[in-house]
Amino acid sequence: MKWIVGLGNPGKNYEKTRHNVGFMALDRLAQKHGISITQSKCKALVGEGFIGREKVALIKPMTFMNLSGESVRAYMDYYKVELKDLIVVYDDLDTEVGRIRLRYQGSAGGHNGIKSIIAHTGTQTFDRVRMGISRPQNGMAVVDYVLAPFTKAEQPLLDEMIEKTCDSIEYSLDHTFEQTMARFNG
Repeated sequence: MKWIVGLGNPGKNYEKTRHNVGFMALDRLAQKHGISITQSKCKALVGEGFIGREKVALIKPMTFMNLSGESVRAYMDYYKVELKDLIVVYDDLDTEVGRIRLRYQGSAGGHNGIKSIIAHTGTQTFDRVRMGISRPQNGMAVVDYVLAPFTKAEQPLLDEMIEKTCDSIEYSLDHTFEQTMARFNG
């Protein structure tokens, strides 16, 4: 079973913010495959189902971004899942809006959700889909920027990026992550 963790912050206030693209991608994936992400387990909302023939768990930590690792660790410990079956989906300031970048290891790069997952799992080696949110313009504080919604002009790029993210996750279920990176990082 693959377990796919989308990072974001719980609550209506954060729903459409840049920091919540991980949640947005999981919601779209769930919608496409008839999975309901409503079970409250391991400090997260979880939905289980199938994408093609592969059983998946779609997980949205409800701990707030900076404590995402608590939910990941709780899920790992309770279900005895392995990190090789994990994919984390999250926002990335260093990638422009509309683009995705896949990696299988690396530092947190200043992302507090990833920093928390690394701290709670003890490794930087796990598959990731980084969704571009670009850097703020005009000296806007990063914290204000990531908690702001996408602009109207960015909406088509956001929708395209969410679709690309779903496509990459679906593809990764039948291919190695290296093959998936080769196809979607281009």
